[in-house]
Amino acid sequence: MQLSIITLNFRKPLLTLACIASLYKTYSKEFAEDKFEVIIVDNFSQDNSVEVIKAELKKKNYKNCHLLENSKNAGFGAGNNFGVTKAKGEAVVFLNNDTEVKDGLQEMLNFLMSHKEVTILGGQLKNDDGSLQNSSGKFYTLWNLALFLLGLQNFGLVDKSPAHIAEVDWVKGALLMIRREAFEVLEGFDEHIFMYLEDMELCFRARKKGYKVFFYPNVNIIHQDQGSSNRTFAIINIYKNMLYFYAKHKSSVEYILAKYMLLIKAYFVILVGMLLNKKELVSRYKAAIKF
Repeated sequence: MQLSIITLNFRKPLLTLACIASLYKTYSKEFAEDKFEVIIVDNFSQDNSVEVIKAELKKKNYKNCHLLENSKNAGFGAGNNFGVTKAKGEAVVFLNNDTEVKDGLQEMLNFLMSHKEVTILGGQLKNDDGSLQNSSGKFYTLWNLALFLLGLQNFGLVDKSPAHIAEVDWVKGALLMIRREAFEVLEGFDEHIFMYLEDMELCFRARKKGYKVFFYPNVNIIHQDQGSSNRTFAIINIYKNMLYFYAKHKSSVEYILAKYMLLIKAYFVILVGMLLNKKELVSRYKAAIKF
């Protein structure tokens, strides 16, 4: 088996099945020849997800398609780690279930396997209209964290999408390919991170071990960005996980400075929210700073 494709489902079975259908439409030959497999991890949806997915997989009779049921909602990292335990491929690609794959995975795999110096490979994600999503980024040094908190990450200063194949700091977990052996050496995603920044943290540890992370733009994958979270959930977890990252990987001085930067941004937004009577905004950032 060359490639194991792992995707998570949490209460969005139709979205997941649409992603799976796009894979089998595009790579029918690879699945038939036992080169590709799909592993769907249901992250303890506790709805009809498992039944709906099982029925569709039986109806379509997809070859090399496996459904795993997690015993708890373990989050993005732990859910994908669980999927890897059943993977048979030389490489693994983590693929969001809100994607439509038109081409690119085989090309990414060919590049990874023909460039032994590359360990992690990210790909270009696109919006429905064909416009590009920022699909890689720079590590959150204090300077880059400041740019991020100022909302400048989408101007190519922190997050970016190189036009050509290039080495980068980290790639987005919505489309992240890695050699399975290296993933096991790294002991997978950090399961202390439920969701958000787990992709950056994995790449940070990979780079520390001397592994190289590259970005591959020549793919055609639509990302609808219909994840199982909302804005409040995202902000709370970004704050929490940013501090966790600094506590784990940076000095105590950097950790304190990062904490104060996060607090300053939060208090500023809270003040603006109070002046504009934006109660949801106020409650969101008050929750975010309950470290």
